[in-house]
Amino acid sequence: MVFESLAEKLQNALGKLKSKGKLNEKDVDLAMREVKLALLEADVNFKVVKKFIKDVKERAIGSEVMESLTPGQQVIKIVNEELTLLMGEKESKIEFSPNPPTVILFCGLQGAGKTTTAGKLAFNLKKQNKRPLLVACDVYRPAAIKQLEVVGERVSVPVFTMGDKNDPVDIAKAGVEHGKKNGNDVIIIDTAGRLHIDDTLMEELKNIASEVNPKEILLVVDAMTGQDAVTVADNFNEKLELTGVILTKLDGDARGGAALSIRAVTNKPIKYVGMGEKLDQLEQFYPDRMASRILGMGDVLSLIEKAQESFDAQKAMELEKKIRTQQFTFDDFLDQLDQMKNLGPLDEVIGMIPGVNTKKLKGMDVDEKELVRIQAIIQSMTKDEREEPSIIDSSRRKRIAKGSGTSVQDVNRLLKQFKETKKMMKRFTDMEKTIKKKGKFGFPFF
Repeated sequence: MVFESLAEKLQNALGKLKSKGKLNEKDVDLAMREVKLALLEADVNFKVVKKFIKDVKERAIGSEVMESLTPGQQVIKIVNEELTLLMGEKESKIEFSPNPPTVILFCGLQGAGKTTTAGKLAFNLKKQNKRPLLVACDVYRPAAIKQLEVVGERVSVPVFTMGDKNDPVDIAKAGVEHGKKNGNDVIIIDTAGRLHIDDTLMEELKNIASEVNPKEILLVVDAMTGQDAVTVADNFNEKLELTGVILTKLDGDARGGAALSIRAVTNKPIKYVGMGEKLDQLEQFYPDRMASRILGMGDVLSLIEKAQESFDAQKAMELEKKIRTQQFTFDDFLDQLDQMKNLGPLDEVIGMIPGVNTKKLKGMDVDEKELVRIQAIIQSMTKDEREEPSIIDSSRRKRIAKGSGTSVQDVNRLLKQFKETKKMMKRFTDMEKTIKKKGKFGFPFF
């Protein structure tokens, strides 16, 4: 999980304060020492850690906290607010030009995932009813142009290319002109990277920026490189005056040093984060939501947004009607599993729920293969069996188990769970009817 190691250590350190009725300066010092070590082990920049601890301590030893009825909770609230401030206070969105097209220049080192991220951003903007164009300016890396074309095709976004024999500055200029003529309101320019920062790379980027006058210059960096990512961001910003950063591979970064340091070091916001390899796994970065997740407070807003994107509103209404009329079938169950899988990895989704103990989650096996097994069993049933599971006798159970590559015990378990689920749904429906009936006759209910 994202920030797994850091989240566990911070929650441990701050959890000790919650059990205390009163706090003194020594209690705060001990907790802050643990917080400091946790941040340093997470590869957060030393100067950033030093200032963060100083700011938290100054607020935590004030009379407002020390004299509070819940001093431990107050300190956690302060840490939450300071973490949010550290990562940028509020989200920073793409700034669109009042006179389209909006030109976005991508830059970064090789291996950070620029080309794929360009496609992800194009896909993201398409969902906002934009008409993006991808421009291939990396003429040095073998197959870079072809890669962008493949990515563009997968997200149904046009790609402008002039081959690998032309000057990148000329390609960028021609790409912008092409976008203007074809009504593209966002133009994303994918540039070349290097294994390290050098004068040639920077000169080329400066020349492109000078010619196309981008509204956004976004640096793409690999979150898993920790402090190296921060150093790269600082160097690029010094030469190019970035407008923001996109952190890739944040889903594989259990420490989180880059995300917690970049804003403080460069004073440039993290605009997006890559949360997986799929082209729809680029997310807007929300400092407040991330701080809450790190401290085990959940992230309800992101969970709701994921659900709204993944769940079909019409299907949800039909499902509600079926539950009320006791017509819920295995086909409906299968449909719900498909939509749930679209939310993302189960451990990430569960981690967004407030009050869930992420330390316990670590030891729990969130087995997504179980969902695959359940789907296989349901798909091995006939249409009649899905609609009326009571007809599934022992011979049918053997056939279903064989067809799904599972055991009869697996099939029995699923049938039992489904039966219990329908019973529970009936109880809720009956309870709702009773409450409505009592309410109609003026009976009070609580």
